[in-house]
Amino acid sequence: PMITGFLHLGGLRTALYNYIFAKKHQGTFILRVEDTDQNRVVPGAAEGIEDMLDWAGIPPDESPRRGGAFGPYRQSQRLDLYQSASGVLLESGAAYRCFCTPQRLELLRKEALRRQQTPRYDNRCRHLTPTEVAEKLSQGLAWVVRFRLEQGVEPFQDLVYGWNRHEVAEVEGDPVILKGDGFPTYHLANVVDDHYMGISHVLRGVEWLTSTAKHLLLYKAFGWDPPQFGHLPLLLNKDGSKLSKRQGDIFLESFARDGYLPEALLDIVTNCGSGFTEKRMGRTLEELISQFDVGRITTHSALLDLESLLEFNRIHLTRHIENEVLRQKLIRELQLLVEQVYGDQQVEQEVLQKQYMERVLLLRKGHITVLKNLVACDYSYLWVRPSVSREQLQTISAEAEEIGKLVLGLMASQAVALTVEELNKDLRSLQKQTKETKYSSMMQLLRLALSGQQHGPSVAEMMVTLGPKEVSGRIQRALSS
Repeated sequence: PMITGFLHLGGLRTALYNYIFAKKHQGTFILRVEDTDQNRVVPGAAEGIEDMLDWAGIPPDESPRRGGAFGPYRQSQRLDLYQSASGVLLESGAAYRCFCTPQRLELLRKEALRRQQTPRYDNRCRHLTPTEVAEKLSQGLAWVVRFRLEQGVEPFQDLVYGWNRHEVAEVEGDPVILKGDGFPTYHLANVVDDHYMGISHVLRGVEWLTSTAKHLLLYKAFGWDPPQFGHLPLLLNKDGSKLSKRQGDIFLESFARDGYLPEALLDIVTNCGSGFTEKRMGRTLEELISQFDVGRITTHSALLDLESLLEFNRIHLTRHIENEVLRQKLIRELQLLVEQVYGDQQVEQEVLQKQYMERVLLLRKGHITVLKNLVACDYSYLWVRPSVSREQLQTISAEAEEIGKLVLGLMASQAVALTVEELNKDLRSLQKQTKETKYSSMMQLLRLALSGQQHGPSVAEMMVTLGPKEVSGRIQRALSS
């Protein structure tokens, strides 16, 4: 895939479709860095893109970092290839040197805009004779190479959009293919690279569809066979507006930082699009590969509903918690999060133990949308002991002391592991032993004693999570303070 700048959701989707297509057909997924526009090169962007593809779980088979048989994979390191290719076209007359100054081109542009026309080069230098060219070269004038757009474009069959034909020569001036600084433009570089890298299929954004006619004319001028092209419909916001790079939050780094699972992103960008036999939330990459069919990609824009990303993430997080291997990774992440957020207030090292973390995850499965939820203040009782006074408990019920003793007795008798169902029954029967406390008040009192909060998971779940020893300790501290 061709990606400029940092990786955002649109770029991720293009990369993902290429990855899935390659894996489905036992092909090779290649990352090539197109850094020939020197004004737009962002330092570190190429490395960032590769990091993010790795994070997303769709690493390229060949890339600048991994290497491969068809390198180098950065266009700025392939300049001699483009220069000799443009030399071939100059030689055959398919391209020509253009000596027009930036000032002249700017005047043409302004004049066109004044007449409310689309600016285009007027092909003036196309008609220079060999003598005129030689004279300008001897004067040391600066030049670029332009490609002659000829009439009579042959239609091509796009994998998504079907038969297409754009008579580019009628609407555009001859495009620059090699700039004054010796760098190629996208059109030349991509055609030359696709040819020499043996690319069979190109899936790219629909904004390149009209340029494909130019690329096919270039292939013809070189006498090469073109790859097959498939153009992907635009990815837009739910309201049909463009995903703005200025939003900043559509870049993958920010989703990674906010704790989203890569699987949730892969799922949502393919769910709003098309090309798959199934449309349901919670599909894994393996399922996406097996269900993919390029013929199913429709041409209407894909509308991205980012508000549902949390729900996608909740489903994938639940799947991770249920999976033995993936759960271990979550436990390690949660340990780091707890140390980051509560490190300085933490009394007990025990809360960082694997068994405890595992219990928290399994009991909260389905309730949390991102792992980070568990270090928010409403879950602080999991990591830090609350400070609750006896007076506070007595405002809820005068029988605070008696209730506390009943629960302590219950905890002491729990030799076996607690379960939420059994505890609920036990708590019901304890309440019957109180004189006047309603069940709801008793729960309110226990919730406060255990968590210092008025809302949260059921009291039984809190007790199972904390374990008998910690529950007893917290109740005793509250009663004696």
